[in-house]
Amino acid sequence: MENFLFSINATLPIFLLMILGYIFKLLGLLKSEFVSGLNKFVFKIALPVLLFNDLYKQDFESAWDGRFVLFCLITTVISITLITGISFLVIHDNGHRGEFIQGSYRSSAALLGLAFIQNIYGNGSSSMGAMMILGSVPIYNIFAVTVLTLTAQDNDTSSETSSFNMELVLKTLKGIVTNPIILGIFIGLLWSVIKIPMPVICSSVVEDIGSLATPLGLMAMGASFDIKKATKEIAPSLLASFIKLFALAAIFLPISVLFGFRNEQLIALLVMYGSATTVSCFIMAKNMGHDGILSSSIIMMTTFGCAFSLTFWLFILKSLQLI
Repeated sequence: MENFLFSINATLPIFLLMILGYIFKLLGLLKSEFVSGLNKFVFKIALPVLLFNDLYKQDFESAWDGRFVLFCLITTVISITLITGISFLVIHDNGHRGEFIQGSYRSSAALLGLAFIQNIYGNGSSSMGAMMILGSVPIYNIFAVTVLTLTAQDNDTSSETSSFNMELVLKTLKGIVTNPIILGIFIGLLWSVIKIPMPVICSSVVEDIGSLATPLGLMAMGASFDIKKATKEIAPSLLASFIKLFALAAIFLPISVLFGFRNEQLIALLVMYGSATTVSCFIMAKNMGHDGILSSSIIMMTTFGCAFSLTFWLFILKSLQLI
């Protein structure tokens, strides 16, 4: 019951913020132009600052676990590859395929990972969460930029351009290098490694800006949600949500145990495999030529189901005395 209440307290506010965004739109408080600007602000400023703030404080040098980071990286790549293969079997619309792929693998690693580990093992046990973020989040975003660029609605996917397209390759590489979220991660890691001192005033400003990312992003997503369009995407949304909350964890948690990972390592991996889809999926989709409807549907479903699925996995891991 304690784990269930924690999961509810961690995920229900996220879900309610989306609902509030939708209600504010119906009341006329959030206009389309304002919501569009809000999405751009969260994507280009608030979310990169949030990730920078999560990473620059970490002492990666003293807490470094190369084996764990490599495991996170490899299993992330494998899961993305599997989901991409599935998408070609079940998703026929190219634009929706990009949203399906990233919505099925991108977890709320930075938002929920550290909170879950600290709740169970205390504030001094965040190093494994940081290692998990380092091994997964950069890959999350590199693949997301790639797949969203290749499946953007303004890209011609006809047979005339099905051959090797250097312009599209360069566009994808530029998208990776200039992506604000990737830049926020890179700068945060570099700041941590070099150990640059952060003035108190600057630290306060960084925290304040970063704290805007989640509430503003969630309300903007709720305000952009279209129920009529979402109902047409119910099948891929349900499939992506099942993959995100249950399938990946069912595949990779036993493998993690076989590799000897226990306690906070397993909790970090559980968050990576089985937590709700991150709100940045919607933010990136909207800012990279997609309508974002499928992304918002997946985020809503996984956020609502996350409290139950994480509690289920925690119960299994505790019953087997692995955490």
